[in-house]
Amino acid sequence: MPLPLASLDQVPEWHALESHFREIEPLHLRSLFADDPDRAERFSLEAAGLRLDYSKNRLTSQTVEHLAKLAERTGVRAGIGAMFDGSRINVTEDRSVLHIALRRPAAKALTVDGVEVMADVHAALAKMSSFAERIRSGSWLGFTQRRIRNVVNIGIGGSDLGPLMAVEALKPYADRGLTVRFVSNVDGTHLSESIRDLDPQETLFIVASKSFTTQETLTNAVSARDWVLAAMSDQSAVKHHFVALSTSAERVAEFGIDVDNMFEFWDWVGGRYSLCSAVGLSLMIAVGTEHFHDMLSGFHAMDTHFEEAPLEQNMPVLLGLIGIWYNNFFGYDTHAVLPYDQYLHRFPAYLQQLDMESNGKSVDRAGKRVRWSTGPVLWGEAGTNGQHAFYQLIHQGSRIVPADLIGFCRSHNHLADHHDKLVANLIAQGEALAFGKTMSEVEAEGTAASIVPHKVFDGNRPTNTLLADQLTPKVLGALIALYEHKVFVQGIVWGICSFDQWGVQLGKELATRVLPELQSATALEHDASTSALIRHYRSRRKA
Repeated sequence: MPLPLASLDQVPEWHALESHFREIEPLHLRSLFADDPDRAERFSLEAAGLRLDYSKNRLTSQTVEHLAKLAERTGVRAGIGAMFDGSRINVTEDRSVLHIALRRPAAKALTVDGVEVMADVHAALAKMSSFAERIRSGSWLGFTQRRIRNVVNIGIGGSDLGPLMAVEALKPYADRGLTVRFVSNVDGTHLSESIRDLDPQETLFIVASKSFTTQETLTNAVSARDWVLAAMSDQSAVKHHFVALSTSAERVAEFGIDVDNMFEFWDWVGGRYSLCSAVGLSLMIAVGTEHFHDMLSGFHAMDTHFEEAPLEQNMPVLLGLIGIWYNNFFGYDTHAVLPYDQYLHRFPAYLQQLDMESNGKSVDRAGKRVRWSTGPVLWGEAGTNGQHAFYQLIHQGSRIVPADLIGFCRSHNHLADHHDKLVANLIAQGEALAFGKTMSEVEAEGTAASIVPHKVFDGNRPTNTLLADQLTPKVLGALIALYEHKVFVQGIVWGICSFDQWGVQLGKELATRVLPELQSATALEHDASTSALIRHYRSRRKA
C-alpha cells in the first residue's frame, strides 16, 4: 500500500475526481438514462451467483475510470494481494487478516509465518462437523441422558451478530426440531427471556469468547450455569451442557467445561469476520455440515472474484468506490441496506458492525488524523416494512441516502402472489428513487395546486440493486463476502486500519471502574454528571 497515508486528498486522482464531481453533480439520472440506452447493461455485473445493477447511481463510465485510478494509486490491488498472502495488514496489532482462509479449500495451501494454515482450518472444521452431527443425530446426551433439543449461543459482537443473522437467513435449511437461540446483552432480561420456556436437561450452551474474559459473555454464561446446576445439582452436569469457543483452555477448564469440547480459532480471525470459524458452530448445528460447507463455497467464490477480477469489473471494489464517491464528494454520510427478504431481517444489523466497527476511524494507519470523511452511518430494515417507516425521508427528505436494494427471484415460501408483490416493491422503489415525479406529471393528474409541491419527488437518489436466484447457503456466503471486501477496499483508499477496534475499549474500562462504585458507597472521582448519576442509582436501586 504505497500511498503516503496523509496525502489522499492531495493526489492528482483525488483532484481529478473533485473536478469530475462538478460536472456530474448537476446531472439527473433521468438525463443519464435518456442519453444512454445501454446504460443498464453497461453498469451491471455478475459474480458468485449475484447480479449487481449499479446503473441507478450518479456516475458515468468516466466516473468509474477516475475511481479505479484512485484505487490503483491508493494500493487497492496491492492491499488485496497482501491480505490473501497473509501479510500483517492489521498494523496496530501486528496480525495477519485471514478470514479468507476459513472458507478456502484444503487443497489451496497457505503458509503464514512458516505455518501451513489450511491444515489447522480444516481440522477445526472437521471437529465442528463431528460435534454438530452428534447434536443433530441425538447421540450427544445431556447429564440426565436426555437428547439436546435446544442450543443457546452466548456471545457478543461478532460472536453473536454473525451466527444469529445466518441462522435467521438460512431457516429454510434448518432442523426445525432444534431450537437455536442467541444471548448477547448483559441485561439479565435477555438471558431470562431466552431460557424461560426451555428445559435445562435438554439445553446446550455455546459460550463464545476468544479470551474467555468478555464481561457480558461470562456474566451470562455464569448465570446460565447456575440455571443448569439448579436443575441438576451436580457440578459435572456442566460438561454435558456447555461447550466453549475460545483460545484459553485454562479459563475454559476453570469454568467447568471439558477442554475436549473447546473449539479454537486464531488471532488472525477478527470477531466480525468469524462466522466461518468455530463461531459458526451454532449455525452448523442448525443447518447441518453440508449446508455450512455450501455457505463456505459461496464465500470462497466471492473471494476468488475479488482477488482476480480487474478493478473496474470487480463487484466489491465497485461497491466500495461508489460508496467513496458519495461519502467524500457528494457528502452523503449515511448508507441504507434494504433486503427484500424477511430471512435477512438481521442482515443490516450484522453489516452495521462489519462496516462501522471496521471503518469508524479518524486516524490513518500511521496514527495521523485524516482530513477526509471515512465510514458512513449504516442502517436498514427489511422491505416492505421500511417502506411504511423511513422511506418517506429517503424519497422526499432533505437528506439523500444512497441505498442497496437486495432481492431474490424465487422465494422459499410460495403463498399466492406474495413474492411477486415483494419484488414489485423492490423494483419500484429503485425506479421511484432514481426518477421521481416531476411537477408537470403531478399537475397532469389533476392535483390541486396547493397539493402539487407535496406530491413532487425530485428523484436522482442513488441505489444499487443486488439480485440472486434464491437465498441459499452459497448465495448468503457470497453476499457476506461481498460486503466484507467492500469495507476493506474503502479502508485501503481512506488509509485506515479496518481490522482493529480500539474505540470499543474505553467504555469497557470505565464500566469496570464504575461497577463497584454502583454496588458500594465508595468515594467518587468522576465529572459532576457521572458522579450524580452514580449517586442517584445507588439511592434508587433498592427502592
